Amino acid sequence: MKNLFKTFFLTELLSGLWVTLRQFSFRPNVTVQYPEEKTPQSPRFRGLHAQRRYANGQERCIACKLCEAVCPALAITIESGVSDDGTRRTTRYDIDLFKCIYCGFCEEACPVDAIVETRIHEYHMEHRGENIMTKDKLLAVGDKFEAMIAADKAADARYK
Repeated sequence: MKNLFKTFFLTELLSGLWVTLRQFSFRPNVTVQYPEEKTPQSPRFRGLHAQRRYANGQERCIACKLCEAVCPALAITIESGVSDDGTRRTTRYDIDLFKCIYCGFCEEACPVDAIVETRIHEYHMEHRGENIMTKDKLLAVGDKFEAMIAADKAADARYK
């Protein structure tokens, strides 16, 4: 008798329509129109990698290979050599962004703050091989966004 009542009066259909009506237009929208509106982002967000330079323009990386050793995804490849002034520097520093899990271990392991993960998340690859961040690309990102990186480092130091 109960099943006959539910079938005849379509109670399941009415309850589903009630849920739809309740959600339809009586609540504020939670959708963000992304390119025009942006949601707040934490200063600790880990996004695109960058290499930093000292104030005199010299790159910070000393080719200690700690970031390569600590990377759980094996996304970092480093080759080192001796520079003109006799110090050890990187000749090749590659990060495969497809392998990277953005854990931040490379940034924590670096003794000279050479490699950092910025808050940049709006990047894409269109062609094969663009997922490899070479030393030149990393330094270019670091040069372009040094002010943001320094501000984030200062804010992060306040939390510690």
